[in-house]
Amino acid sequence: MFVGNLPTDATEESVKELFSEFGTVRSIKIASDIFSGKCRGFGFVEMEGHEARAAMAGLNGKTFGGKSLRVRYEDETKSRGGRRRR
Repeated sequence: MFVGNLPTDATEESVKELFSEFGTVRSIKIASDIFSGKCRGFGFVEMEGHEARAAMAGLNGKTFGGKSLRVRYEDETKSRGGRRRR
C-alpha cells in the first residue's frame, strides 16, 4: 500500500505501530531525504489482503502527526514518471 502525507518525523517504527492495529505488517519502506534523513512524506506498507483493506478503511483520512493520511493500494500498472521508450 502507498501511504502519503506522512509527517517529517515519521519513522518505520511509528508507522508499523499505527498499521499493526489492523494485522501483521510484513514490511515498511519510508522514503527519506538523502541529506537530512527525515521522512519525505510517503512510504509503502506491505500486509495481507484482508488486513490491508481494513487498514485502508481505518487509516485513510486519519490524522497522524498533525497530517491527514492518504492510504491506498499501490497501482503497479501506472507509470512511475520519466519518458517511455518507443
